[in-house]
Amino acid sequence: MSTEATSTEAMSTEAMTTNTTTDAAPRRRGYWALWATVPREFAFLILTMPIAITALVLLSTTFFTGLGLIFLVFGIFIVVASMFMARGFGTLELVRLRWAGRREVARPAWERGDRDQGFWRTMFAPFIDGHYWLYLLHGLVVNPIVSIVSWSLTVAWTSVALAGTTGWIWQRYIPDGRADDDFWLFDTVLDFLFPGNTWQFDPRVGETVFELILGVIFLATLPYVFRGLTLLHDVVARGMLGAWRSEALEREVAQLAASRGAAVQAEDASLRRLERDIHDGPQQRLVRLQMDLAAIERKLDRDPESARELLGEARDQARETLDELRALSRGFAPPILQDRGLAVGLESLAARSPVPVAVQITLPEDASLPAPIERNVYFVAAELLTNAAKHAEATSVRLAVSTRDTGATGHWVDVWVTDNGRGGASTVPGHGLAGLAERVNGLRGLFVVDSPAGGPTTIGAHIPYSPLVG
Repeated sequence: MSTEATSTEAMSTEAMTTNTTTDAAPRRRGYWALWATVPREFAFLILTMPIAITALVLLSTTFFTGLGLIFLVFGIFIVVASMFMARGFGTLELVRLRWAGRREVARPAWERGDRDQGFWRTMFAPFIDGHYWLYLLHGLVVNPIVSIVSWSLTVAWTSVALAGTTGWIWQRYIPDGRADDDFWLFDTVLDFLFPGNTWQFDPRVGETVFELILGVIFLATLPYVFRGLTLLHDVVARGMLGAWRSEALEREVAQLAASRGAAVQAEDASLRRLERDIHDGPQQRLVRLQMDLAAIERKLDRDPESARELLGEARDQARETLDELRALSRGFAPPILQDRGLAVGLESLAARSPVPVAVQITLPEDASLPAPIERNVYFVAAELLTNAAKHAEATSVRLAVSTRDTGATGHWVDVWVTDNGRGGASTVPGHGLAGLAERVNGLRGLFVVDSPAGGPTTIGAHIPYSPLVG
């Protein structure tokens, strides 16, 4: 591929890769790597219960107040307000989990096309959307219970870890007032672990050592506890606050429908343009040719000289009509594309361009491109070369076509056209590049335009395909 297009192709490839992957949580590389997320997880867990209790108070107050006034008109609005409030607290939980280092949770599609139909439909949408009820259940019941448990364990584990590992420093300065025969926790634990022992220890020293050992244990297990509690919130959030799989399928169907619609519109626009061009061009010339032939027939016997002149004009009309039909036929798949393949067809296309075209085609012999993909690649290249010749005021053009296997995202055909023209190209609706972008989008591809004022212009089309087998 050309060096001019390499950087733009790299950016485009990176963009496609970004669209097809999601941010993942940091990979665990061992025990010490867990400590890197301890501050964020501690901040998440320590703020969990205050936020959950605040949400519980606000949601219970608004929801049950509205429910009690449901028979009055304004009670319905209070219930709806509580549902939108629950959505806000649920979204906050997802944001906090992402900040704590967890993998992002796919959020529900709140805004849908069928809901953008006025104030009342938007207002009462929560009653028919199960996500709002799940968010309300999460804020009223589930999250307060889980948060109290996780917050209590966080505070207890942190307190024991810090107090146990530092108690030997500051406990000596605190008046104790206990006698040696009072209750000591270390003594009870030793009797439980080693029944019948007769060991004698200074109770204060023994208690300090026991607390130190306990603090070290709690401190060592602190990252696992924080990670487990954060994962508990993550699991709950994914189950109650995330998008449903059916919604992903619904979006996929909608995207496919939109892609097919764009392809149909692009094809319809191309057919209408072709119909208009044929009507305004070859059809009018053929009508003129028919009239000239009729005049020649009338004058052939009585005025041979005049008939000979008309015959020359008719020959010119026929030649011009043939040239125009050849130009229009580029909108169809030429026989050379079917007989000799895409590479030869593109080379022939470049050879007919009025602007010199440097061709760099790296298609493997076993590319196994489906016929519709070859035809669309040919159309895209033809349109881009025509635009460069007509509008770019370029003196040289480079055409690069190649295929690549990206693994997870499948096989792609890359078409790059770079010219040294005046630049300023854009996909303005109603113009050639907009129709071309619709055609590529209809194929579920990616259309890239990089055309700063003054040039150069680099335009790329990336079209996915499934290789033919056998």
